[in-house]
Amino acid sequence: MKYELEVIDRTCCFTGFLRLVRYRLRHSLFVGGWSPVIERERIEFLNSAAAILYDAKRDQIVMVEQFRIGALEHGRRAWTLEPVGGIVRTREDASEVVRREALEEAGCEIIDLEPIGTYHVSPGTAADRTRLFCGHVDADQAAGIHGLSEEGEDIRVVVIDAEQAMGELYSGRIDTSAAIIATQWLAMNKERLRLVWCR
Repeated sequence: MKYELEVIDRTCCFTGFLRLVRYRLRHSLFVGGWSPVIERERIEFLNSAAAILYDAKRDQIVMVEQFRIGALEHGRRAWTLEPVGGIVRTREDASEVVRREALEEAGCEIIDLEPIGTYHVSPGTAADRTRLFCGHVDADQAAGIHGLSEEGEDIRVVVIDAEQAMGELYSGRIDTSAAIIATQWLAMNKERLRLVWCR
């Protein structure tokens, strides 16, 4: 199959915290030929970077808890437990974003940084991708309430034992894509990281 597409038209529908663009396009079909012209709206280019912070000596994870509009209907669960992270602006390096956000959101300096991977967050509706990392930190530095008031942030630092974090995957407390992926990755890699980071 030839994977081809043709963008016929694009119209900006809204620009605010998010940018919404309507596309008219057609694409090649698995059975051959072309699809009819379809219309789809897409949230544009809100790429992000996030890092699960891990203290290998203490076997603890540093995460942050904050209100998220996407979980508005879920009451208490609108405050999500997740890795530190932020938006990657044009020409910004994702690793520098997570180093900065670790300081701003958790008061932690990242000692070492290991890439986990990059993934589409919601390819059916958005162009955003997330670069995910694991950051080596001293969890003793992590505490308090953080965030930039001009960005409306109210972020609480949560330090939990790595074993407890694995359990939170099944209780539903850890329920965002970045948190789930990072916690599962850490479960598979923490013994290797402890050998390297505990020297």
